[in-house]
Amino acid sequence: MNEQENTKAESRREFLGKAMLAALGTAFLAGQVEAKASEAAPKEDFEVPEGDEHLIRMQRELKEALKKPAKERRWVMVIDLRKCVGCHACTISCIAENKLPPGVVYRPVIEEEVGSYPNVSMRFLPRPCMQCDNPPCTPVCPVHATWKDEEDGIVHIDYNKCIGCRYCITACPYGARSFDFGENYSDQTPKTSEYEEAPSFDWGKKWERKNGDSPIGNARKCHFCIHRVKEGMLPACTTTCIGHATYFGDANNPKSLVAELIGKPNVMVLKEELGTHPRVYYLV
Repeated sequence: MNEQENTKAESRREFLGKAMLAALGTAFLAGQVEAKASEAAPKEDFEVPEGDEHLIRMQRELKEALKKPAKERRWVMVIDLRKCVGCHACTISCIAENKLPPGVVYRPVIEEEVGSYPNVSMRFLPRPCMQCDNPPCTPVCPVHATWKDEEDGIVHIDYNKCIGCRYCITACPYGARSFDFGENYSDQTPKTSEYEEAPSFDWGKKWERKNGDSPIGNARKCHFCIHRVKEGMLPACTTTCIGHATYFGDANNPKSLVAELIGKPNVMVLKEELGTHPRVYYLV
C-alpha cells in the first residue's frame, strides 16, 4: 500500500471514530433526558398490561378517597355479570387472603344452568356480603356483636362478643354469612399445613385458630377486605378477577369508575324489594 492509500485509510478510520463517538454521545444525552423525564412524570405513567387499565384507575381513586374523612366515603362493589366466566378466582383469593377454613366462604360464585337442551348455557353470580345500609342481620343479634359501622359503611362482627347463636345467619336474605365450626383442612391429612397455622387478620386484628378461641364458634362474612382498603390496596377479589368483572371504589366521588358504572341503565341490586339497600351492584 502506497503513502497516498495509507493517508486515505487513516482519514477513513478517523472519520468513523468521530462518527462513533458522536453517536454514543447522542445516545447518552437521550438516555439522560429520558431518565429525567421519567423522574418528573407521575408514578402512574408506566406501561400498563393490556386490560388492566381499570385496576390502575381504581387504585388511584382508592388512594384519593382515603384522603377524605371516613364519613365522606361510600365504599361500593360493582360486578359485571356479562364478564364473569365462573372461574372462582375471586373465591380462592378470598380464602387465601383471609385464611378461611373449610365451610367458611366469604365470596361464593353461584352457578345456574339456564335454557333447555340443546340450547343450554351457564350463568354465574358472585355473591359477597352486600354491606346493606339497612342490614336485617344486625338487629337480631342478642349481644350486639354485629353492627353497621357509620364511618366505613361495613357491617362488622365482633368475634369477642359473638356467642355463635347464628341468628344473623338466618336473618341474612342473601346467605352471606358462614359459621366457623373449627374445622381444618388437615383433619383429612396427616400433617397440618403452614397455611392453617398462620393467623387471619379479619377486622384488622390478629386471630390465632387455637384451643377453640375466636373466630372458631363465630359467624363470619365478607368485609370488603377493609384491612387492605385502609392500607390503600384493593380487595383481593377485585385484583384477581381474570374477567375484569369486579370493581371497587368510592361512589361518593362522581368521577370514579364505580360511580360511572352504577349510573348505567343496566344496573341492578339483589332483592331490592326488601329495602336492604345493598352496596353491591350488578351489571346485567
